[in-house]
Amino acid sequence: MQDTRPLLLLDTDFPPITRRGIHTLQVNLGYLCNMTCVHCHVNAGPTRKEEMDSETADRVIEVLQHRNIQTLDLTGGAPEMNAHFKRIVIAARALGVEVIDRCNLTILLEPGYEDLAEFLAEHSVTVTASLPCYVEENVEKQRGKGVYELSVEALQRLNALGYGQREDLALHLVYNPIGPQLPPSQQSLQQDYKQQLGEKHGVVFNELLTITNMPISRFGATLLAHNQYDDYLALLKNNYAQENLATVMCRDLVSVDWQGYLYDCDFNQMLEMPLLSKVTGYDERKRAHLRDLLHTDYAGAEIRIADHCYGCTAGQGSSCSGALVAD
Repeated sequence: MQDTRPLLLLDTDFPPITRRGIHTLQVNLGYLCNMTCVHCHVNAGPTRKEEMDSETADRVIEVLQHRNIQTLDLTGGAPEMNAHFKRIVIAARALGVEVIDRCNLTILLEPGYEDLAEFLAEHSVTVTASLPCYVEENVEKQRGKGVYELSVEALQRLNALGYGQREDLALHLVYNPIGPQLPPSQQSLQQDYKQQLGEKHGVVFNELLTITNMPISRFGATLLAHNQYDDYLALLKNNYAQENLATVMCRDLVSVDWQGYLYDCDFNQMLEMPLLSKVTGYDERKRAHLRDLLHTDYAGAEIRIADHCYGCTAGQGSSCSGALVAD
């Protein structure tokens, strides 16, 4: 697989930004997944071995106990496949921390995970689920044959538990473009999703989140293979919107990898760009780790940037919470 990292890590003209604080701790529990999606920037799959261990999971919980973290965002891979997923969720909810599960939906139907949907509902976990289109053909181009039908079945199971209907059981869907283009209007597309999924399958959900594909890992390799990388990067740069800079997710978030190392965002994690800090007493030559969050405040720290950052600021903007500006 071709790698876009050498291209993305060249000098960039993206404007410098700094962190405001840490509202969200986004934790990658490992790259193991029951699926192998074309657009996956993590390059996750069934053969990946990288998994967060018990000691690092304990450290996640310790940080939640000592920091005023409002949201714990669990991702992967399929985060639910990590052996420590449930105890991290239980500990976080006991502290009053909102928990987001970045769910691929099909995991809810896998053998051994039959009780997962009920567990998520019992602990009022917000489910943010990938469904890159409401059209079966388009979903299967990205995620594989039969995935659309399984995803709909999983959504119906979540709906039966109250997801998308009860105030404490939020269900959000995530849209990614199929090819090298920017997402359409989030609000308009959400209306289409609700109409199509409701009429065809009786599925309800709260919000649709549109996310721009990043030119890294599998999607980046696809761009290179089709000689589309330069054009796609130009598309991102040409649609740069200054107003999005104030609300990019890295200003209020820290990303944690499966070993406990810290990054400014999940994309920097995949590009192996560790978090840096200018805080007094912190050695920038040392890779920041979860344990550093127990005694170090990263507010005001410089955020590491490269050309992929244009993916978060192009058009209506993009983040793990969807578009940055209203239509």
